[in-house]
Amino acid sequence: MISQPKKTRQERQLLKYFQELDAQSKQSVLDFTEFLATRDVPVEEVAQTLQNIPRPQNESVVKAIKRLAATYPMLDRSDMLNETSALMTEHIMQGRLAREVIDELEALFRTHYERIES
Repeated sequence: MISQPKKTRQERQLLKYFQELDAQSKQSVLDFTEFLATRDVPVEEVAQTLQNIPRPQNESVVKAIKRLAATYPMLDRSDMLNETSALMTEHIMQGRLAREVIDELEALFRTHYERIES
């Protein structure tokens, strides 16, 4: 039998808190950790032109950020990191509706795109 590495104090604490959450809060935690884990992933070589990727119904904030990054591949996401993180935090921590946050994210990406195009 292969032994599992011992969990750190932080991992045990995180697991304890996670297990105490309701299903919706657990999903929010998972969405936020996915966002944190993928926010600095370098973009592979992609087309540097505006892509037409439609917004699906019931899209999560994390998926919207990924869609917008693919829609606007020419944008440097690090330039928008503070604003994107703030909106994500409002959704996760303050319970702001996903559709409202996604509307603002779309406006944020569009504004940054218009700046580089002018």
